[in-house]
Amino acid sequence: MSVPTYIVKTIRPKQSLGQNFLRDENIARKIVGSMEIHPNDLVLEIGPGEAALTKHLAQLTDRLIVVDVDRRVIERMQEMYPNGEVEVQHSDFLQSDFAAILQERDSATLRIVGNIPYNITSPILFHILDNRSHVSDATLMIQKEVARRLVAQPGTKDYGILAVSCQIFTDVGLLFDVSPKCFFPSPKVTSSVIRMKILPQPRYALHDEAFFRSMVRAVFGKRRKTLRNSLSYFLDPLPSIPERFDLSRRPEDLSLRELAELGNILATKRA
Repeated sequence: MSVPTYIVKTIRPKQSLGQNFLRDENIARKIVGSMEIHPNDLVLEIGPGEAALTKHLAQLTDRLIVVDVDRRVIERMQEMYPNGEVEVQHSDFLQSDFAAILQERDSATLRIVGNIPYNITSPILFHILDNRSHVSDATLMIQKEVARRLVAQPGTKDYGILAVSCQIFTDVGLLFDVSPKCFFPSPKVTSSVIRMKILPQPRYALHDEAFFRSMVRAVFGKRRKTLRNSLSYFLDPLPSIPERFDLSRRPEDLSLRELAELGNILATKRA
């Protein structure tokens, strides 16, 4: 599919929607090129904006869906692809039903990409993780500070709910940073492109995934407290826990494996 060459009306970015449109063609090509898209891949782009990524994605797959809550963006996409070369949806990505999308298109898995609004980064990440059984990978442009949290290691200040949630369910990595100068309007922060490759199973076995996620939110929500204190807020009374966990430590000192094991012990004792 050729890239549309005609001019369509420009869109004034809305601060209320967290819009910062990518204007650097080299970065756009680099993002899309890193995905190694195959012609039959079903790709969903979050917030196409001015089509910086869209026009390159559409050359590589005939199964491209773009989703945006901004009607102006939707109208622009419809102008650029009047013959339905790209499926355009005026909807909220956070309400997307991945299972229905796959069923309607007779596809096994979904690939996600987007330069996403920084103000809803966490909800987007957790929507993907909550529905990860329908997703193969996600390539996202996010704030550099948040990207560092996703890959943070135990014992560091950035290691928390995002790091644990992403690393237990995905292989997550930083691809490259992007200067504010590559956007309009220029954000006040540097961006990073990250990729999450969904694991077929959690990195460590979880007896009760919902319980594990609740425990992680609880202990890291009170990260300045010791494990004993933070867990006491989560479970009262607190059951006996093997001494090897040393409850005088703080949550960020536990590895993924230790957190998974702790969650399994507590889930079993609670039952």
